[in-house]
Amino acid sequence: MTKETSLKQRTIKGLFWSFSDLVANQGIQFLIQIILARLLLPEHFGLVGMILVLIAISNALIESGMVQALVREQNSTQAEYSTVFFFNLFMALALYGVLFCAAPIISDFFRTGELTLIIRILSIGLIINSFGMIQRAQIIKKLDFRKQTIVNIVAGIVSGVVAVICALCGLGVWSLVIKILCMQLFQSVLFWYFNRWIPSFLFKYESFKKLFGFGSKLMLAGLLSTFYSNIFNIIIGRMYSATRLGYYSNAQKLNEVASSSITSALQSVTYPVLSSIQNDEEKLKYGFKKIIRISTFIHFPLMIGLAAIANPLVYLLFGEKWMPMAIYFQLLCIAGMMYPLHAINLNILQVKGKANLYLYLSILKKIMLTIYIFIAIWLDTGVLGLLGAAILDSYVSFLINGFFSGKEIGYSSREQLKDVSFFYAASIIMGLVVYLSGMMLPGNTLVKLIPQVLVGLVLYWAMCTIAKVKELREFSDIISPIVKKLLGKKGTKLAQ
Repeated sequence: MTKETSLKQRTIKGLFWSFSDLVANQGIQFLIQIILARLLLPEHFGLVGMILVLIAISNALIESGMVQALVREQNSTQAEYSTVFFFNLFMALALYGVLFCAAPIISDFFRTGELTLIIRILSIGLIINSFGMIQRAQIIKKLDFRKQTIVNIVAGIVSGVVAVICALCGLGVWSLVIKILCMQLFQSVLFWYFNRWIPSFLFKYESFKKLFGFGSKLMLAGLLSTFYSNIFNIIIGRMYSATRLGYYSNAQKLNEVASSSITSALQSVTYPVLSSIQNDEEKLKYGFKKIIRISTFIHFPLMIGLAAIANPLVYLLFGEKWMPMAIYFQLLCIAGMMYPLHAINLNILQVKGKANLYLYLSILKKIMLTIYIFIAIWLDTGVLGLLGAAILDSYVSFLINGFFSGKEIGYSSREQLKDVSFFYAASIIMGLVVYLSGMMLPGNTLVKLIPQVLVGLVLYWAMCTIAKVKELREFSDIISPIVKKLLGKKGTKLAQ
C-alpha cells in the first residue's frame, strides 16, 4: 500500500467518523434542542446565550492554542503533553475565580439579576473541560475520530435526557445549565476512558515556550474569533431582550447543525491530514483543491436549500411561538455558506506555520466586522441589520483568507472562486425554485416541506449531471464505503 493510498484511506475513514459524529451527535443534540424549545420559553435560551460567550472565551484562553500546536507537532513528547495539561488546569481554575467574582458586574451589564448564580454554576464547566483537552488532542492527532464520535454521542444522549427531565420538572433555564455541565462532565470522563494517558508531574519551561510560541498566536486569533462569533449575543442581549436573543440563539443553533458542524468536521479531519503532507507542495495543493470542491459541492446547496424551506421547517420543528426566528435563520444560512472555505483556507496557514499571519488577518477581519456592526447600530437596523453585517463579513473574510493562503500554495482566491462558481450558481437557482414552489403550495408543514426538498434534490442533481460535475463521482466514492460499513455488505456498488 502506497503512502498516498494510506493517506486517502485515513482521510475517508476520518471523514466517515467525523461526519458520523456530525449526523449522530448533532442530530441528537438538535432533537433535544427541539424538545427543550417546546418545553421552555425563548427567554430561557436567551439567558444562557448571554453567558455562553464568556464561557467560550474562557475555554479559548485555557486551551491557548497549545492543543492545536500539539496536533501539529509530529513527535510530541510526554513532557510536552504534561506541560500543556497542567497549564490548562491552572488557567481553568484562575478563570473560574475571575468569573465567580465578576458575576454580579456581568449581571448588571445585561440588566438581569438572575445571571449571577447561573454564571457561577455554569463556569464550573471550565475546570471540567480542562481535564479532557489532552486526551481529545491525542485522539485527533491519531485521526481516531471513531472514539471522538462515541464520546460525543454518549455524552449528548445522557446530558439531553437529564435536561428534558429537568424541564419537565419545571426547572426552566436551569435545565439548559444542567445540560451543558453534564455534557462537559461525560465528555471528559469518556475521553479519559478511551485514551488512557496519565500526565507526569512535571512542567518543562522549554516545552511550554516552544508550544506557546506557536499556540499563543492561534490563541489570540481564536479569542478574537470566539468573541466576534458571539458578539451578536452580547449586543442583542444588551440592547434588545432575552426573548429576542432566544430567537437568535435557536436560529444560530439550527444553522450550526448544517453549517458550523460540517465546517468543524471538515476542519478537524483536514488539519491533521494536510499537516501530514505539509512538505509536499504539489500534493498539498492538490489535496486542498479537492477538499474545497467537494465541500462546496455539498455545503452550498444545503445552506441555500435550508434558507428556502425556513418557514415550514421552523413551524414543524419548533412550533408557532418560534416563527420570528425563521428570518434570522435564513440570513444566517446565507452567511454560513462560506464557512467551510474560511476554515480550510485558515488550515493552510496553520499547516504552513504562519501563526503571525493568522493572527494579523484575524485582527484585520475583526476590525472590519466592528465597522459593519457600528454602521448597523448607527442606522438602527435592528437584529436584521446585524445579520446583514454578518453576511458581508463572511464574504469579505473569504477573499482575505483565500488571498493569503493561496499565496502559500499557489492557489489564489480567484482560482478558488472559479472552481466553486458552478456550485454557487446551481445552488442559487435551486433555492429560488424551491422557495417559489413553497409559495404555491398550501399548508405550513410537511405539505410544503417534502415536495420542496424533493424538488431541490432532483434539480441540483440534474444540473450537476448535465454539467458533468466530477464531484458526483467523488461524493459517491466517499459515501460508498460509508454505506457498505453501515449495511455491513462488501462489494456493494453505490448506484449512480
